[in-house]
Amino acid sequence: MTTQTEPQRTPRGGPRPLPLHLTTAMNSWLSSQAALPLLKSGSIVWNPQVAARGAALNEQLTNAAAQRESKNNSDLFDQAVTQEVFRRLHDLATGIKTYRAHPYHRDLPTPPTLWQKGTTRLLDFRPDGGLPVLFVPSLVNRAYILDLSAERSLLRWLAAETRLRPLLVDWDAPGEAERAFTLTDYIAGRLDGAFDAAAAVSPGGAPIAVAGYCMGGLLALALAIRRQEQVSQLALLATPWDFHSERVAQAEAAGRAITAAGPLLESAGELPVDVIQALFAGLDPFLVLRKFIAFAQLDPASDKAEQFVALEDWLNDGVPLAGPVARECLAGWYGENTPHRGHWRVAGEVVDPAAFTKPALVLVPEQDRIVPPKSANALGQALANATVNSLPFGHIGMVAGGRAKSAVWEQLSQWLAAE
Repeated sequence: MTTQTEPQRTPRGGPRPLPLHLTTAMNSWLSSQAALPLLKSGSIVWNPQVAARGAALNEQLTNAAAQRESKNNSDLFDQAVTQEVFRRLHDLATGIKTYRAHPYHRDLPTPPTLWQKGTTRLLDFRPDGGLPVLFVPSLVNRAYILDLSAERSLLRWLAAETRLRPLLVDWDAPGEAERAFTLTDYIAGRLDGAFDAAAAVSPGGAPIAVAGYCMGGLLALALAIRRQEQVSQLALLATPWDFHSERVAQAEAAGRAITAAGPLLESAGELPVDVIQALFAGLDPFLVLRKFIAFAQLDPASDKAEQFVALEDWLNDGVPLAGPVARECLAGWYGENTPHRGHWRVAGEVVDPAAFTKPALVLVPEQDRIVPPKSANALGQALANATVNSLPFGHIGMVAGGRAKSAVWEQLSQWLAAE
């Protein structure tokens, strides 16, 4: 008699890079204690953005000191600060421990592969036919954000509820060949090949739709311009264009960082996942801390907790970025703003949104921390025939959030079917 055993699963890590997040927590919260003497003495010079709040805090401390009746009460405020620091550290540790031990694991069947070359494959979510839509995700995160879970899968919903045939480009991690790739290699090589495979299954050879998400939107745009005669329409979700529309200093710092990382790229051939995650963390250093402290308060058996784990698993399941691509994206896009300035080229040709004259839909999440709304709106303005819609979502919530189906998926499917 044979006994079946559960498949071995890789122990859950994260949030990545964990040392960075823990260091941020310790430096921030423990420095609150260290700063108390300076705060009480009025020696702290407040940043102008928080000067009013700082002045109000100083006044409250002065009033509290005046009301002290004995020496025993003199340390109450210090004790309260210490208790709050340890409460936050405890809740953060609890949230991380609970996340790592959570029983949820993504267990969806992988769609059939329609085409593959190297580490790149094209997944077919409706192999029995339909109108193809080629979905292009980012190169720095796993493609399954568009197929996150049974309840949060944009592509499975489209396949089941519409006549569309969603085809997803799955880049995977760079292999030996892909580590030397430029964006031209990915777009004019791999993406062209995936497009050919998608076009080949289009009923009657009709033009097909292309959709891109985040960084994948830029790749989809370049592809759509190259293959315009065979493209029916282009949908761009949370896609950046003007990298200096907001947070210019951060964008330029990313450009300098990748220049400084030259020796690492040369030796490894790629930008490691934890370095990429650290760059994203710089946009909001305390976001992960807030998320895991809040998660510690949830019932681990609740749907909300499971949804949190599903999304965090995806976030922590990143892939490295090929060295030449890392230079083009960080030094070029972020550092020099090459797309918006008309300096970004693919296969020798400038990627000019105005050159794409077919219908385009630009969906801009208003609460996006990754792609500033102004950056995405700039692309909508640059396209020749675009409909631009702003949505009350964040970067990920627009495709995998609880309200994404009614507010985004349905809008996208109706727009694709109308053309």
